[in-house]
Amino acid sequence: MEHVKNYYSAELAHPSGDLIIEGPVSPEKLESLEFHEDLVAFRQPEQQHRAIIGIAKLPEGRIIIARHENTIVGYVTFLYPDPLERWSEGKMENLIELGAIEVIPAFRGGGVGKQLLKVAMMDDEMEDYIVITTEYYWHWDLKGTNLNVWEYRKVMEKMMNAGGLTYYATDDPEISSHPANCLMAKIGSRVDQESVQQFDQLRFMNRFMY
Repeated sequence: MEHVKNYYSAELAHPSGDLIIEGPVSPEKLESLEFHEDLVAFRQPEQQHRAIIGIAKLPEGRIIIARHENTIVGYVTFLYPDPLERWSEGKMENLIELGAIEVIPAFRGGGVGKQLLKVAMMDDEMEDYIVITTEYYWHWDLKGTNLNVWEYRKVMEKMMNAGGLTYYATDDPEISSHPANCLMAKIGSRVDQESVQQFDQLRFMNRFMY
């Protein structure tokens, strides 16, 4: 499969400062930008900066960023699912995962997350993919936001809905381990029926065990 990446951008006025939402961004551009020290949800900032540069180098990898002047203050990643997860077992060329989305506390609220997803989906090439995201409550910043798991889940769902992702049922053990966890997906308009059926089989791999 050829992974074509068309660049899009949008401006977003925010109380903390005006933002450029743009991508997919090249590894070279990511290297030239500062990476905000408050981007700590997944790794230390320096490590995460290197990680997103690495993703941008992958044939299927896409990084959309929220940039305040010369500093990345938010980002979303798209790449093939982790080989250790069931979503990679079908070896589907047209299934990619929204792996991480993060915005620094100073720029939360004001629709930054939603705008990151909207810009990501502006590229018509995304209609060739099934895009999935797995939401686990233990990744959520409950402490920093003072939200409970259900309030945070509602915020996450609304944000994902902005990118066209909706809830899908699954028997994946990790997702099923807590009722707030969920699978969300967007099936592109050009995805063939065979791929949709394959995705359904990945969603329910345990139903033949009983």
